[in-house]
Amino acid sequence: MNGMRAIRSSRRLRAALAIAGVAILGASISGVFRTIGERAASPGAGPRTAVGWASAPQPLPEIRFQDGDGKPYTLSDFRGKVVLLNVWATWCAPCRKEMPALDRLQQKLGGPAFEVVALSINSGGAAVVRQFYDDIGIRSLALYVDPSMEASGKLHTIGIPTTLLLDREGRERWRKIGPAEWDSPEIIESLRAKLRGDAS
Repeated sequence: MNGMRAIRSSRRLRAALAIAGVAILGASISGVFRTIGERAASPGAGPRTAVGWASAPQPLPEIRFQDGDGKPYTLSDFRGKVVLLNVWATWCAPCRKEMPALDRLQQKLGGPAFEVVALSINSGGAAVVRQFYDDIGIRSLALYVDPSMEASGKLHTIGIPTTLLLDREGRERWRKIGPAEWDSPEIIESLRAKLRGDAS
C-alpha cells in the first residue's frame, strides 16, 4: 500500500513539474517575441507598409557565411552599404514565395549604396540554393549560404523568413518576422528615403 502511494505521489510530482516547465517555457517564448516585437518598428508590421528605422541602433555579432563559389564572407564585408539581410531556406514556403520580390527589389535599388543579402540556412549548401534560383528565375540576388545554420542562432531569429535592415555601420535598425512584399511602392519609397540621407 505504501508503495502504491509513493508511486502515485511520484507521478503527481512529475506531472506538476511538467506543467510548471511548460508554463516557464511559454513565458520565455512570449518574452522573446515581445522583445523582438519591440525592436521591430511598428510601421513595418504589414506586408506592404514602410520599412522602419530605429533611432537606437543594435550591434550585431559577427556572422560568417559563403557565396556560391565557397568564398567566405562576414557582415563586415558590406560596411558602407545599407543592407536588407533576409534569413531564409528553400524548405520554407513563405520564404520561397517572397524571394522573387526580394530579387526585384535588388534589381531596382541594388548598387554601391544598398544590397539585399539573402542568406540561406540550407544545410545542403550552395547547390540546393542554386537549383532553387534557377527554378524560379532569380537573377539579381547574389547567392549566400550558411550551411552551418549558426547565423540564425546568433541573430536570435525565432522563425524564417526574418529580415533585418542594417545601417552603413552594420548595425540593426529594424527587423521583420515573416514575409513581405519587398518590391511594393511603400517599401521601395521608404528605402529610397533612407538612402537619400538618413541611413547612417
